[in-house]
Amino acid sequence: MPAYYYLALAICCEVIATASMKAVKGLSTPLPLVLVIAGYAMAFWMLILVVRVIPIGVTYAIWSGMGIVLVSVAAYFVYGQKLDTPALIGMALILLGVVVIQLFSKTAGH
Repeated sequence: MPAYYYLALAICCEVIATASMKAVKGLSTPLPLVLVIAGYAMAFWMLILVVRVIPIGVTYAIWSGMGIVLVSVAAYFVYGQKLDTPALIGMALILLGVVVIQLFSKTAGH
């Protein structure tokens, strides 16, 4: 299932790009800026490939849900961002939603 590999790559690229945003300070920090631009470009290119196989609603649900959770994990390790209990519960529900789609949805393109 190459579409799911592309989706995983899109998620990783989006997480790198989003996590790099905080470090961008105009043109004085070129590496984070390059990571943001290249990360989003690659993420959207991979999403274009994914939606040819997996319905766009399912693709977006998985991409955005996993992105939210993984950006929060990256922010914890890179920037020391701590999440409170309601935020953690909300993210657990997002992950549960992705699992439900993958296990039970007939439109997930399996």
